[in-house]
Amino acid sequence: MSLKASNKVETNVWELEISIDGEAFEKAVNEAYLKQRKNITIHGFRKGKAPRSFIEKIYGEGVFYEDALEILYPDAVEEAIKEAGLEVVDTPFDLEVPEMGKDGVTLKLKVTVKPEIELGEYKGLKVTKKSTKVSADEVKAELNRMLEQNARFVTVEDRAAKNGDITVIDFEGFVDGKAFEGGKAESYELTLGSNQFIPGFEDQIVGHKTGESFDVNVTFPEDYNADLASKDAEFKITLHEIKEKQLPTLDDEFVKDVSDKDTVDELKKSIKADLEKSKKAAADDEMHNALLDMVADSVKAEIPQAMIERKIDSAVDEFGYRLQAQGLDLKTYMKYTGMDNEKFREGFKPGAEKQVKLDLALEKIIKDEKIEVLEEELEEEYKKFAETYNMDVEAIKKAIPAEHLKPEIASRKAVDLIVNSAVVTEEKAAAKKPAAKKTEKAADEKKETAKKPAAKKTTAKKPAAKKTTKKETAEESK
Repeated sequence: MSLKASNKVETNVWELEISIDGEAFEKAVNEAYLKQRKNITIHGFRKGKAPRSFIEKIYGEGVFYEDALEILYPDAVEEAIKEAGLEVVDTPFDLEVPEMGKDGVTLKLKVTVKPEIELGEYKGLKVTKKSTKVSADEVKAELNRMLEQNARFVTVEDRAAKNGDITVIDFEGFVDGKAFEGGKAESYELTLGSNQFIPGFEDQIVGHKTGESFDVNVTFPEDYNADLASKDAEFKITLHEIKEKQLPTLDDEFVKDVSDKDTVDELKKSIKADLEKSKKAAADDEMHNALLDMVADSVKAEIPQAMIERKIDSAVDEFGYRLQAQGLDLKTYMKYTGMDNEKFREGFKPGAEKQVKLDLALEKIIKDEKIEVLEEELEEEYKKFAETYNMDVEAIKKAIPAEHLKPEIASRKAVDLIVNSAVVTEEKAAAKKPAAKKTEKAADEKKETAKKPAAKKTTAKKPAAKKTTKKETAEESK
């Protein structure tokens, strides 16, 4: 088998002409005969015992040619691609067989190859890194979150329901005077202001007291299910219970109950340290991604669709694995979201295109910068895998050949080159914060004493304000 010719016929497309000599073809024809003869019956011979010459005489000389070609084809194409020095990214197409007989076979086919790219600048890129400073307000917000997590709900009977309350209700819905399926429940717990029900529903419970029965009138959204979309509905409501959220007091006892710290000050310091760590990690990731996006966006090339489709395949598979971890599958997910396979895959296309460009860019950087993977770097990678999977290093080496691991390590080194050479500027806003930090503690103390009464007044006014904007509120349908 030999490569007779290789010619570029289109962007990223080469045509190969392959020659298979008569000896190799005859061997393949005989192999095809030996595989097929057990299925052939010839009068005068036991099944599977008819000589090849008799079979060819009856069915034609070329009866085994197609099977023989299938035997030879994979190796012949692989050798030709290797001889031509091409990086093929898709299965061959437009196969032609101009000659096939005792003297051998001639094949013509086209292959799609990895594109040559034009790469912009990748060293000295300018990027802004987000500030990792943690403000007193951010610490306070985390403390408030902890208080909310440990809140308790207490039944109240001396006031009307307001937003934030949990109400226990019976309800039944009617359209044109008739009850509809799914519109009835008893002792249902509904948090007012959660936007769990259709627009206007929760607003009309606000202001009612325990034991009251009343009507709620709403209109179903246009995008609701076909049976109820845009229809007016009346709900019969009975309010059984109102539960009020009560937050615990932020003191040392609370801190001991919810953390391994002993005082509020210790908890604040711990929260600040954790937030700084997470913000730094997030800022680093965002900066890295921004730099890699710049590199990918600088790539000029006509990307073969096959490369993009393969990336989409990988993204879809990964998404499917995440769904499985949650007890779901892709088919069910697409059914609930109303997407078909084509529409679903289309959502991954922009990311796939960018990832292909980045992969090509990193390959070019590795080549241009002559990046090599040292043996000690390879050994270190194997050790990490062994620790992660609790396996022997030698077992890892057998499972993951070095030639599979080296490209990944080289790509990381290329990324490091991009990141380490970047010109990084800290966010301007971050420079202003230290000046305010001197009075941070005092400001917090003032806020605690001066702002709390005002906040209570604002909270007391919320129900009235809600009523004035009831029609404008955008809530989810049940």
